[in-house]
Amino acid sequence: MKYLITGGCGLLGSNLATKLLENNEELVIFDNLSRTGTDKTLSHLKTLGEFRFVHGDIRNTNDVENLIKELRPDYIFHLAGQVAMTTSINNPRLDFEINVLGTINILESVRKYSPDSAIFYSSTNKVYGDLENYTYIEEKTRYSCKEFPNGFSESIPLDFRSPYGCSKGAADQYILDYHRIYGLKTAVFRHSSIFGVNQFATFDQGWVGWFIIKALETVKNPNASFTIAGDGKQVRDVLFARDLINCYILATKHIDKIAGSAFNMGGGIQNSLSLLELFAILENKLNVKLNIIKTPWRQSDQKIFIADTTKAKEMFSWNTQTSIEKGLEEMIEWSQKMKLI
Repeated sequence: MKYLITGGCGLLGSNLATKLLENNEELVIFDNLSRTGTDKTLSHLKTLGEFRFVHGDIRNTNDVENLIKELRPDYIFHLAGQVAMTTSINNPRLDFEINVLGTINILESVRKYSPDSAIFYSSTNKVYGDLENYTYIEEKTRYSCKEFPNGFSESIPLDFRSPYGCSKGAADQYILDYHRIYGLKTAVFRHSSIFGVNQFATFDQGWVGWFIIKALETVKNPNASFTIAGDGKQVRDVLFARDLINCYILATKHIDKIAGSAFNMGGGIQNSLSLLELFAILENKLNVKLNIIKTPWRQSDQKIFIADTTKAKEMFSWNTQTSIEKGLEEMIEWSQKMKLI
């Protein structure tokens, strides 16, 4: 089987590539190496096995068309994207070109040149908007949602907010509609918070990795401080990258069953935590006191998002396997090894 990963040097793409190389699959990685750390990740992947690397940009129609026309991959993991809400607000045109135009380039190339290719798209929980129409209960360290105590299912209405939500939401719907209109084999995964090795987090993307870096900085300098947006009680369910990789691999084996479907993907209620709860875990693990400065809430932030993953469990038998504690331990060890501070 031939596998193509767009954004293959990012967090999810590199972990997926690692798994495919372990399985000795035929792999092509497509990436423009624009994100911090992707060059290091590419160098690391080259030590794991043989694959073809294509330095290209999904915004460039020729880059995409020529590759898909030549390769005709069996499976495409479309993971390339603009992933920060703050960047989308500062530069909505760039956000649109990467997330919407880039996705159209993939879909059109497959429709014209490789209609048997299966496409799996990494979407986001932001397609559901701010979720402010539900009732939230403020507890000591977190918020909870009265209407959805065990997580949000795919049945809740789509509500695109912020340029990022609009671009990812539009791409999400294009992916599904190309199944309805053209019969392409497509599936969408609406991610909650993903973390793991090969995540070169920044202040506006990859919050678990970013706060691990801030905690490790505080170990070296106890007087160091950092900011958070909001009161720290906002909740996400976190999913270790390895578990998400298992989802994507399982999905390839069930594409005929799940084609045209969207799935909420996250750690579920058992792997949910607020910022304050994450800080408490890091303080305990690293024996440090974190110095937090609170700033106003970010635009279009959600007080809580926990994915109800029942649909994925029922349709292709996927389950989380890595606990928050285990995932954080691996992430801390990797961050120290990579000398991210």
